[in-house]
Amino acid sequence: MNRGKAVFAQLLGQVPFSHFEHLVDVYQANKGIRHFSAWNQFLCLMYAQLTRRSGLRDLVACLNAQRSRLYHIGLRGPVTRSTLADANERRDYRLFEALGQRLIASVLTLYEDADLGLGLSGPVYALDSTTIDLCLSLFPWADFRQTKAAIKAHVLLDLRAAIPVFVSLTSGKVHDVKILDQLTLPTGSLLVADRAYLDFKRLYRLNSLSVGFVLRTKANTLTQVCGHRPILDQPGVVSDQMVMLVTPLSLVGYPDPLRRVVFVDPESAKELVFLTNRFDLAATTIARLYKHRWQIELFFKWLKQNLAVKHFFGNSVNAVKSQIWCAICAYLVVLITIRRLHLPVSPQILLHLIETNIFEKISLDQLVNNAISGDYEPDVANQLILL
Repeated sequence: MNRGKAVFAQLLGQVPFSHFEHLVDVYQANKGIRHFSAWNQFLCLMYAQLTRRSGLRDLVACLNAQRSRLYHIGLRGPVTRSTLADANERRDYRLFEALGQRLIASVLTLYEDADLGLGLSGPVYALDSTTIDLCLSLFPWADFRQTKAAIKAHVLLDLRAAIPVFVSLTSGKVHDVKILDQLTLPTGSLLVADRAYLDFKRLYRLNSLSVGFVLRTKANTLTQVCGHRPILDQPGVVSDQMVMLVTPLSLVGYPDPLRRVVFVDPESAKELVFLTNRFDLAATTIARLYKHRWQIELFFKWLKQNLAVKHFFGNSVNAVKSQIWCAICAYLVVLITIRRLHLPVSPQILLHLIETNIFEKISLDQLVNNAISGDYEPDVANQLILL
């Protein structure tokens, strides 16, 4: 009989429990609570993420069906909808946000040797947001449109390993460009973003901090050419120029020269125009950097397809933010597990294996090995012939 830890318990072992208890004290998360602790709530929300539960009733029913197994990881006694709903409404979501920040630090340490293959010395980040639609009658605080509610997740993604190093959750009405005011990027880093973040005053602040950026321009961005750069042996590059902004307000916001690169994608024949403050990189590298920005779109798609971030277990701001931060924690725990155990699978495959074997007492590396070794075509010649 296998007396080892269940798959769920092995994943929870990647969470620094002592630091979690420290955060519980900092945010007084267990103050006045007798039975349903912060750790119990975290267990429930992590279970919901790893098994993709679609609602509070569904989550509670599945938890209580596995009561004997949950006992061994610290969840003792039945879970009621009212108890879990109250915890989601009242317990400060910043507890899970702070835990997420600790897990982000752990992931960055584990993936510090990852490389984009572009010969860049500093980290490269992509900035974007994704909108999660909500029902206006149930989430009236989530301002978006006259007949629609939504919440936005603004994410800064480290492109070396798709690590969300910064996450800000706002109502859907908050404009993307305002998030630039909240960013503190390390000197020598590089930011890649779409046209929504083209604000020259904010970009000049990044430039003054020795932070590079690569952005697509808008159609109405006026510039004056003040120099040309050679474009020989750079496939797809149409022009590489030094420019100054023309519009008075833009020029006041960004008084220094910029670099304007025009690139035609050989696959789609689409013309892309970039503005950057990095004059030391090849024009093709600028284009490749922007192509890597697509990783953040894939990250948003992965999050929505593989974790519980579309159906919420509470209607308050606190409940929604708690659930989204626990989804991010689940993603980070999967990344940590893959790196520490050297598992030869993608995060999506590992998450699916966890979902279907969450209470099996089998080591994670053996679970992955069984899944990989079973991926073969049978030899038809060795099959019995049935008459």
